[in-house]
Formats: sequence, C-alpha cells, structure tokens
Amino acid sequence: MSERTTPIRVLVAKPGLDGHDRGAKVIARALRDAGMEVIYTGLRQTPEMIVHAAVQEDVDCIGLSILSGAHNAIVPRVTALLRERGADDILVVLGGTIPEQDAEGLKAQGVAAIFGPGTPLEKVVEFIRENVKSRV
Repeated sequence: MSERTTPIRVLVAKPGLDGHDRGAKVIARALRDAGMEVIYTGLRQTPEMIVHAAVQEDVDCIGLSILSGAHNAIVPRVTALLRERGADDILVVLGGTIPEQDAEGLKAQGVAAIFGPGTPLEKVVEFIRENVKSRV
C-alpha cells in the first residue's frame, strides 16, 4: 500500500441532548496534535447533521461521543444514513459511557471501535491511523 499524501480528516460529533463535551474536545485536540485535520461539530447534533457534515467535509472518520445513553438509537441512524449516502467507507468510532452488553450490536451496525472512559489517547490515534482506508 502506498504512503498517504494527505492528513486523515476526522469529524468529531456530540449527537443527541448530551451537553458534556470535555471528552470530545480532548479527543479532538489529541487527533489534531497527531497531525490529523479535525472538524468538531459542537453539541446537540442530529444524525442527519453529522452525516451531512461528514460527506460535505469529505472526512475519513467520524468520532461520536455519547454519554447520554442514546447510543442504541443514534448510532444505527448515523450508519444507515452513511449507507444511504454511499459513504459507508467512512470509519465510525464511538466514545463515551457505552455498556459492554451494547458493544456487539453497535459493531454489527458498523462501528469499528468503542473507546470507553480512560482509554489512552494514543490508542485512539493508532486505531484511526491503522483503520482509515488509504486515499493517495
């Protein structure tokens, strides 16, 4: 595989009514510090807004931060919209307080990885670098 010539582009989004974005901002900064281009959508984004922004910004990865417990409703909607838009090649990762029993179902919906509280930032950076499809 040839060397990537452009920075990885990541959309970090806070879907739903959750008003806590410290974790999303920490992740956004870590990804930026690792040389990635980061678009942060801010709070209270709908799945439609997230997918629209991801397609418009031509991102390689969407990072969803969910602490509200609404992951089983929001994530399937985001991945379905990505498929509808022909953008299901965008890597989707999830962070937040996600119960272990929900992980398998979310991964079946198209989530590549789930990062809980306390995950080392370098682990997130490495995962994205290793799993984004190369665009040369």
